[in-house]
Amino acid sequence: MAEKTLKDAFHETLKDVYYAEKQSVKALKKSAKAAKTPDLKEAFTRHAEESAMQVERLVQVFEILGKSARGKTCEAMQGLTAEMEEDLEDFGDTEAADDVLIGCAQAIEHYEIARYGLLKTWARKLGLAEAERLLDETLEEEKRTDLLLTQIAEGLDGPGDDEDGGEETAEVEKAVPRRALGGKKAKA
Repeated sequence: MAEKTLKDAFHETLKDVYYAEKQSVKALKKSAKAAKTPDLKEAFTRHAEESAMQVERLVQVFEILGKSARGKTCEAMQGLTAEMEEDLEDFGDTEAADDVLIGCAQAIEHYEIARYGLLKTWARKLGLAEAERLLDETLEEEKRTDLLLTQIAEGLDGPGDDEDGGEETAEVEKAVPRRALGGKKAKA
């Protein structure tokens, strides 16, 4: 049996992420339907569309490797989406629903950020410059989505909301490009 290489690990992780990204699109569509606030619905809808493009980029990375685009079951994503389902059942009709949805979505985003960062690093090590570029493009989108979700979460009214807006919200607002907010400045 041949010794496994970094290229083998890259391909296996790529299959895992391909599966995960396809599951993410489904979860985002479900989250958009469940979200109560318009800003959150819009963020989920836009990121579902963006994630569909991310799946296409992954197909391009498979092509660079000379492999067909095929996923393998991602246990992590299955766990995250199962947790989201459970949370929707428990909190879907409560005032905490959007906050809980954001928490679930950010858990998925953080997983994807970790995996895309890893794949980007491995692509660089393997000399796959075009794959690295494609993975970096997706990684940056995932980071922007995470920041946008944080901004929306901070803007949701909740117990102890002091109407302050705070410096943290201003920092997130500066960090999120206008195109990630649909071309308009976010509400603080």
